[in-house]
Order: sequence, then structure tokens, then C-alpha cells
Amino acid sequence: MLGRVIRARRRHLALPLLTVLFGAVSCSSATDVAAPSPEGAAVRHCRELHKALPQTVNGLKRGIAEPVSDFTAIWGDPAVELRCGVPKPDVLRYGSEHYNANPDAAEVDGVQWLFEKQDDGYRFTTVLRKVYVEVTVPGKYAPEVNALTDLADAVKKTIPAGV
Repeated sequence: MLGRVIRARRRHLALPLLTVLFGAVSCSSATDVAAPSPEGAAVRHCRELHKALPQTVNGLKRGIAEPVSDFTAIWGDPAVELRCGVPKPDVLRYGSEHYNANPDAAEVDGVQWLFEKQDDGYRFTTVLRKVYVEVTVPGKYAPEVNALTDLADAVKKTIPAGV
């Protein structure tokens, strides 16, 4: 009889313990990404981009960005982060203290990107498109620009060229 009581208590303790463990595992797979707040037509373009994004970027599987948003996406750990509908970068704003008349930019598979070196990696932002799309790539994935090749088709299909 005592054996049955001990086994029953173990089963009752196991369920809450497993719930806590699964909750911790599921939370750790998500990455916090600040969701931008696009307006007007940018909302539609960003939602179309979100649907068109690939499941892998630079060989990294797509993850879950927190909070869940149609304006963000991530791949890998540490995460390659995409944010759609971000404001115009300061480096492109005339009058900004960070303004640069000749910023580093290049075309990758038909999409023009602004390159900004970060402490760990690069931040790339589309230019000459109706909506700014920002992609942050950790230095672990050097050369960081490789991630852009997997994103170019989705950007070209969903974010119209223009300024």
C-alpha cells in the first residue's frame, strides 16, 4: 500500500515538473525582436513579405520571434533578425548627426542594401524600396552578407522599388 502512495505522489509531482520544463524549453527557443510599427501601404507590403520569407536563411532554420508579429522574422541561434517597416536609417537622414552622404551600400541579387557595421556583425537595410527592411546578422555567420541572398527574392516580390 505504501508503495502505491509513493508512486502516486511521484506521478503527481512529475506532471508539474514536466510542465515547467517544457515551458522553459519553449520559451528559450523564441527570440525577442522589437516589432516596428509601419503605416499605410507599408503594412500590406510587410505582411506580404512575411508570407514570402524562406524557411531557411544561410542554412539556418526559421524560429519564433517574440512578440509574434507580421513585421519580424528570425533564423538560427544567435538569430538573424528581419524587421520590416523600420524608419529610414539615421545615416540616410540629412541633418542627422550620423548622416553620411556616401554610405556603404551594395546590390545583392537585385536588392540594394545599406551596410552598417555593428559590435557583433552587420545591420543591412534595404534602400531604393518603398519600405525599409532591416536584417541584422551576427558576426558568427561571417561573411554576413550571405544571408541576404536567401532574402532577395522575397524582398523583390513584395516590396516595390522606389523611394
